[in-house]
Amino acid sequence: MTYWALNAFFLAAVGVVAMLASLGGRRSGASGAGQRCVGRPAVSWPAAGITAALLLVMTAVFDNIMIGVGLVGYDEALISGALIGIAPLEDFAYTVAAVVLLPSLWALLPVTSGSASARADPASASPSGGDA
Repeated sequence: MTYWALNAFFLAAVGVVAMLASLGGRRSGASGAGQRCVGRPAVSWPAAGITAALLLVMTAVFDNIMIGVGLVGYDEALISGALIGIAPLEDFAYTVAAVVLLPSLWALLPVTSGSASARADPASASPSGGDA
């Protein structure tokens, strides 16, 4: 199995989670159709894009260093041959997966009463105005 084939499994799973995060935060029903659920904000894809750009540059630098000093090696028969410096292009898929998966999971996780998101949301404040 090539590195791209291995990446395809992970990236497909990440794509499904991202799709659920993009679609899962919407309410159904006549009065709330198209409105976001109260609690956790939607994924900010522009912010994720900026993060991806920064992390891809850092990945390029550090992967080239690690490969250059012999810490990591790749089977030449299993890489595509496309390189950024001496790092195979396949190695950057993990950075993309992390940048997409983490905010998607954050958007999908439920907000609990003890979480920072719930405390910041005035709609979830206790009616007595404080802890019991």
